[in-house]
Amino acid sequence: MKYSLPLLINAKAMRNSMSIVNIKGQCDPRFEAVQQAFGKLFEDQTQVGASFSLYYQGALVVNLWAGETANEVQPEWQQNSLVNVFSVSKAVTAICVQRAIDAGAMDVARPVADYWPEYGCNGKKRTTVSQLLNHQAGQPALKTQLADDAIYDWEQMTSVLASEEPWWQPGTDHGYHMITYGWLVGEAFRRAVGLSVNQFLQDEIVKPNNLEMYFGVPDSELSRIVNLSAAKGLPEPGRVSLFNHVMTEPASVTARALMNPLSIMNGANTLPWRKAEIPSANLHSTSASLATLFGRVACREGILSDAALQRCQTEETAGPDRVLLTNSRFGPGFMLQQPGDLEAEFGPGLHAFGHPGAGGALSFSDPEQELGFSYVMNQLGPYVLIDPRPRSLIAAAYDCLKR
Repeated sequence: MKYSLPLLINAKAMRNSMSIVNIKGQCDPRFEAVQQAFGKLFEDQTQVGASFSLYYQGALVVNLWAGETANEVQPEWQQNSLVNVFSVSKAVTAICVQRAIDAGAMDVARPVADYWPEYGCNGKKRTTVSQLLNHQAGQPALKTQLADDAIYDWEQMTSVLASEEPWWQPGTDHGYHMITYGWLVGEAFRRAVGLSVNQFLQDEIVKPNNLEMYFGVPDSELSRIVNLSAAKGLPEPGRVSLFNHVMTEPASVTARALMNPLSIMNGANTLPWRKAEIPSANLHSTSASLATLFGRVACREGILSDAALQRCQTEETAGPDRVLLTNSRFGPGFMLQQPGDLEAEFGPGLHAFGHPGAGGALSFSDPEQELGFSYVMNQLGPYVLIDPRPRSLIAAAYDCLKR
């Protein structure tokens, strides 16, 4: 079934008695409750700007945006406003890997050193590409102290990671590789395929599907990037525990994953960050492009094979996470459902896969419902996994599907 998308005219959300936020975009009538849930987000004084899109059974059925960008060139949020979605990047990179596997260009069961010989030292000779993807590689943080600008130097980052010993024997445990994933998976990919992740993404996925997303934003598009605002409000217990640990144990793997170098935490609004290629953390895109990508994957519209779609849903690691200090569950680069954990659920679909991004962004595929979901924003939230804002949109979307 195809759905219509009437333009929303003069849809508004009341922020307070003196302020009204205009909600723009399109929404199929079946999903009117989603539009209402999106509007309610702006009743919270901490919400600045955001967009939300839903792709369902072959069509973009919801595409909404509202608020401010904190960008003087383009102060009001637009349909084409670009947002840094942090770790949603990992899932997009993982889609590229799965497409490369489909093409026979990469075998994730092989040792990384088969593609990247310099990597096979100091206890990493048998580390597989799969272990880079599922966070078992034992390199979630750098042991070498680096200058802030090091993360913008691909050769330096990959050389340091290739030379270091892992924090644990690869394959024996897992811990979230929050930023090192980008250089580890990215360099193995580049060596195997002959293209960077971004080059492959543009050629194989973005251009053929008329999408917009970048690992490294071109100069011509920089003026459309929204500025991010630091988290406000009280965090949930998991976040409190995580940052207490960082403060009391600064030499721990968790602390170093977050703060070595410090630009990991404070670089996102800078030009070097926006222009670099960091396939774990600096994808810039729109909710419409992300929902369309994850939706077309879920709907089997040619981006991935049926075998790849099955691989995306397959659990590879689960349980206590040595970095996040909570339970996590991963497939090959994707975060998977953790039923019963509100902070780690992608709705009721047991086979959904995707990734949250630091501060609140979320994109995922639900193959059972043939659905792609994406929420992006510029006011960061203080949560470890899935922020309450996209949780409310998940609930509204799935309620609509029941009707």
